[in-house]
Amino acid sequence: MDKELLAMLVCPLCKGKLKYDREAQELHCLYDGLAYPIRDGIPVMLPEEARQLDVDEKLPTSPGRMGGA
Repeated sequence: MDKELLAMLVCPLCKGKLKYDREAQELHCLYDGLAYPIRDGIPVMLPEEARQLDVDEKLPTSPGRMGGA
């Protein structure tokens, strides 16, 4: 995904920043809890095409989150 394009894209609902998930080929809006697909290198920025993020996907990742106790 082109870094310049990624820097310009925002969530169509809240206008917030998006997080690029290279492995899933998605752009995540953590505020709205939506994942916008990237198909053939083109982000599909339609809310009706987005999927809901799982709770685990919404949480920030950090070394302290691993296996907790």
